[in-house]
Amino acid sequence: MTLLPNIASSRRPWTCGATMLACLVVATLAACTTPRGDQTGSGVDYRAIVASPIRTDQDRRMDESRKPAEFLPFTQVRPGMQALDLVAGGGYTSQLLALAVGPSGKVWAQSPNPGAAIRKRLEDQPQPNFVLVARPFDDPVPPDAPKLDLITLVLNYHDISYLPVDRAKMNKRLFDALKPGGKLVIVDHAARTGTGINDGKTLHRIEESVVRSEVQAAGFALDAEGSFLRNPADPRTETSSDSKIPTDKFALRFVKPG
Repeated sequence: MTLLPNIASSRRPWTCGATMLACLVVATLAACTTPRGDQTGSGVDYRAIVASPIRTDQDRRMDESRKPAEFLPFTQVRPGMQALDLVAGGGYTSQLLALAVGPSGKVWAQSPNPGAAIRKRLEDQPQPNFVLVARPFDDPVPPDAPKLDLITLVLNYHDISYLPVDRAKMNKRLFDALKPGGKLVIVDHAARTGTGINDGKTLHRIEESVVRSEVQAAGFALDAEGSFLRNPADPRTETSSDSKIPTDKFALRFVKPG
């Protein structure tokens, strides 16, 4: 009887060692080519954007509750993108996006009537790629904008829900404004199940399922859910602005199919 050789024991020791060394080199090179602060492999250092010296002290106080180092990767914003920030308010999110898209990109910051806070922000730190846009919610996209890569609506869908706004028209306009594959990111304070839009004006919250259904009715597909602003301890019974603990916030990323 001829015995077959023991393959495992006949391997040369240097073969396994060389394989392990090669794997170690590849892993090291991968680590070296990923910028520090880039949590997604996108080549964007989001933490450096958050640390930008042009951001205000008020911005940095808000960072604890808004978590920009998690929000920015969730949006998948990149240099060179064309983006629209709806209900820009004082410009907190708009400026972060403008820093992320860089000089080769552009951010339109929309509001029906841009206020003093966002105007002062741009006076103090002018950014050519950060443009104010006075547009109604029903038709928020500037007519001269190219097809967009990204649209954000942060903590204000609930406000639009109690205003005389045709949300179906708004969402369809956002859908049409994006490139195929473009993203719409919505973040808001979560309301209790079954309340719909009823808490919009009183508690400044909205039921997540309402946002999902209205946005998907415009043609969007849900692309991702973010848990970085969730707080299961929030009873969702207090006004979001007066809550004693961080509110439970949902983050939804939708995509235009194609």
